[in-house]
Amino acid sequence: MPDVSSAQRNGAKGPASLAERVLALIASGQGTTRTELAEMLGASPSTISLTVGQLVERGLVTEQGTRASTGGRPRKVLRIGARNEFAVAADLGSKHARIGVVLPGGELTDVTTVPLVIAEGPEEALPRLAQTLEELAERHGRDLLRGVGCSLPGPVDVQAGAVTLPSRMPGWHRFPVASWLGERFGVPAAVDNDANCMAVGEHAVQPAERRQSIMVKIGSAIGTGIIADGKLYRGATGAAGDITHVRIAAAGDTPCSCGNTGCLETVASGASLVRNLRADGVPVEELGDVIRLVSDGDPLATRAVRQAGSHLGTVLAANINFFNPDAVYLGGMLSTLEPFVAAVRSQLYESCHPLVTEHLTIERASLGADAGLFGAGLFALERAMARALHDAADPAAGAVALPATGPAARRGAASGA
Repeated sequence: MPDVSSAQRNGAKGPASLAERVLALIASGQGTTRTELAEMLGASPSTISLTVGQLVERGLVTEQGTRASTGGRPRKVLRIGARNEFAVAADLGSKHARIGVVLPGGELTDVTTVPLVIAEGPEEALPRLAQTLEELAERHGRDLLRGVGCSLPGPVDVQAGAVTLPSRMPGWHRFPVASWLGERFGVPAAVDNDANCMAVGEHAVQPAERRQSIMVKIGSAIGTGIIADGKLYRGATGAAGDITHVRIAAAGDTPCSCGNTGCLETVASGASLVRNLRADGVPVEELGDVIRLVSDGDPLATRAVRQAGSHLGTVLAANINFFNPDAVYLGGMLSTLEPFVAAVRSQLYESCHPLVTEHLTIERASLGADAGLFGAGLFALERAMARALHDAADPAAGAVALPATGPAARRGAASGA
């Protein structure tokens, strides 16, 4: 999970406290023993033991049973204070929302898809979404709800908790989504863009040694989330990974939704596929129609999808050569099509340096459509844990703290939104 605290994203300076990072790792299920936590955070066993002891005393962490170790005594398994506490989360699309419950320890349950038209604007869409999430929370015990997470298909100012200049979300610009959800539910709320949520969700379930990765979501639009040294990388203004508006020769002077011309989005996104196939006389109205045609072996649709994958691979290759990640994960509707995935993979192997691709994993997101939902829930739980830590702290609570990364760190630590 990313190693950025809630306080930092709300404008506070300084690194996340060690306690916050320990809580987030336990909540996500990435770290369940003191030994694992020490390795992930690059901290000494004694420091981790002291921090865990303080969290246990405050009722934020409990020790439940033991787990066999490769040598020595069995290790005590750590859990967030109340195992039945939970967060509700939503991953918003253009015409639907995927919702579910995320439990401390990284379990995702009660996943379902509900109708939601994002073009109706936040004043119409959010109350309907909130009502559905309330019903979900009631089934699990409303008094045990600790956080609400929301993945949004547009650029997000995380500190403000709002979408900024979205191209396909009319009426959402600068609407305070996080504040609205927080006031409605009375618990901490976290919002982020869909690619970042997917990157965090997928990273949490991947092997610990994969510390550098790129998540690409390819649906109606294209989004990218970056995990660098085990942490979500946002960039100076939160816009890191925006490859959708990189100029590409194949696009020529085609106008883009951003106001420029020749962007990758105009030749590789789901929206461009629908537009271009319709211009060629193929009867498609939405991306789902393209998916069905390719699945049925339609030659025109299949060729168009292959070309889109090749264009994405061309732009992505420059980023792969520069960043040299361990893995590239593909998500979104187009990632379900083998011709698209094969075209991306082929272009990367053709265009990247052999040293870069020698051990590079290129695969669909293992969580599939749930990656963004899971990431949004993890963000919400981390925000809730940070709030609980603050509320339970005594004057000396901040005494134990470490820099954001350690020389022996094995994986990124806490995330939040």
